Amino acid sequence: MVMPESDGEPPARNVRPSAGSTRHPAGTRSRATSGPAGSGPSAGPATRFATRGQPAALAAVERMLARGVPQVLLLIGPAAVGKTTLALDLAAGLLCAADEGIPRPCRACRACHLVAGGTHQDLHRLAPEGAGRQVRIGDPGDPDPGTVRHLIREMARLPVEGRHRVAVIEGAHRMNEDAQNALLKTLEEPPPGATLILCADEPERLLPTVRSRAATLRLGPLGIRAIEALLGEHGIDPPRAARLARVAAGRPGLALAYAATPRAVDAREEIARTLLDLIPENRARRLAVGRELLVRAADLVRLGVEPWAAGDRSAEPALPAAPPPDGEADVAKAGRASPAERRRAARALLETWTAVARDLAVVAAGGRERAVDLALVDDLETAAARISAGAAPAFLARLARSAELLDANANPELVVDVLVLAWPRAA
Repeated sequence: MVMPESDGEPPARNVRPSAGSTRHPAGTRSRATSGPAGSGPSAGPATRFATRGQPAALAAVERMLARGVPQVLLLIGPAAVGKTTLALDLAAGLLCAADEGIPRPCRACRACHLVAGGTHQDLHRLAPEGAGRQVRIGDPGDPDPGTVRHLIREMARLPVEGRHRVAVIEGAHRMNEDAQNALLKTLEEPPPGATLILCADEPERLLPTVRSRAATLRLGPLGIRAIEALLGEHGIDPPRAARLARVAAGRPGLALAYAATPRAVDAREEIARTLLDLIPENRARRLAVGRELLVRAADLVRLGVEPWAAGDRSAEPALPAAPPPDGEADVAKAGRASPAERRRAARALLETWTAVARDLAVVAAGGRERAVDLALVDDLETAAARISAGAAPAFLARLARSAELLDANANPELVVDVLVLAWPRAA
């Protein structure tokens, strides 16, 4: 999808507590330590919140902090648009120890600094982990940290430093049904002073009983200009920021991941150019290149750049850093990877493939200036001239179906074999 030039996003859904849900005000704060200039009442949202480009969602968070925060909140939106960042902004506001009357979070008190450093004892984080990217349920008797059952125990305790405990569950849609059911009672009757914030890319994968117990706030993709500005704040030069903002397709977390990992940008471009070069190739060559593409996509995963996981801030990467490509040795190594690792590589490949196919469809329809990856526009134009009308849009539908098959545990190599054979051919 070609991103618009504007910086807006779909308006946030009105936040309403579900039946039986309660709100609790942020409460009276203890005296804050003195902070730097700009942290007092005149400090604006841009200085108090890390979230960028989500004005409607930030306005909703401001209202919650002023009037009362739902004890269970569900943040939904595409991967890497900033749900976790917004959840941590809200957590900072709840745990902030600023004087009464000072907008929260103040970002100057001890509590705010602890939240920023990830060391606040009343803030608990849970995220998908392992090659399968699952949120683990934990042992019923002695659950490990980083599991749903351990989180439930922690949330039942009294706060350590203030009046609130906050839990942020990243990738909540990666909880299986048992994990969601284990969490259900806590969602139905949250302990006093506890707030649970669930972040989900695919809310339809959450049980209806889970969704019904949460107030919902939706985040949308960011405009290109907003992502460019965010990258500029991180010291990325304007030309590079402009390209990464377009390639990220509205996902600031993905843009930041690419900015931090130049090798991943190179790997993505290599995949894209290889796909375009496949258009005139025969069946045998396509099948051989398909396996090589999976290896390159596995590099993206090992580098920690997965569009659906970028910005998750998981405690540890599921895969080690990628070694330099080594041709046949890499192909052999890919064959020894676990099914979950191979499926993640295939999913990363389909993500890039979808972006290339969309640009190919746009250029084939005469929209060269609307292509997302302008660095490939000449190659796209050459490829578009070789294929029949309607071939690229038809292939996009096949890619969407293939992504569904991967989610249903289809064989990754077989999925890629079918796709390389169906990829538009030179007429």
